[in-house]
Amino acid sequence: MATFGKAIGTVLEHEGGYTFDPNDPGGETKWGISRKAYPSLDIKNLTLEQAKAIYKRDYWIYGRIQDQDVATKIFDMAVNLGPPAAHRLLQTALLALGETVAVDGVFGPRTLAATNRVNPEQLLQELRAEAAVYYADTVLHNPAEQKFLLGWMRRAVS
Repeated sequence: MATFGKAIGTVLEHEGGYTFDPNDPGGETKWGISRKAYPSLDIKNLTLEQAKAIYKRDYWIYGRIQDQDVATKIFDMAVNLGPPAAHRLLQTALLALGETVAVDGVFGPRTLAATNRVNPEQLLQELRAEAAVYYADTVLHNPAEQKFLLGWMRRAVS
């Protein structure tokens, strides 16, 4: 089974430290925790341990996934895209691998079972492709986010 302790490092590596970019829809951000998502939080003074606690409490629901790399990828996508979008991408990837799941953005028992049934390497390939398409589509609909695309694509394929 997957563990939060093994997954959090990837998320923190991708998210980095403090930023306040006017083109970032999340606004002020540190360790990937944004002012938009947590308006009452002192983002600038957020500690690493506080960020980890938020991620464990509010994002980590993937401990029953058998493959650590798959769980880490879905967790990383949930942090970056929001859980419903990440779960829809997972469900779309599962459909591409022949599983029958609803694309509803909910990480429920059927999505979990299908995730654990498929070949993890094939699922990771599909997840990477789905994420890349999602990021490209985001920039097509919001050209102001073009400056984030290279980093997003690197994240998609990792």
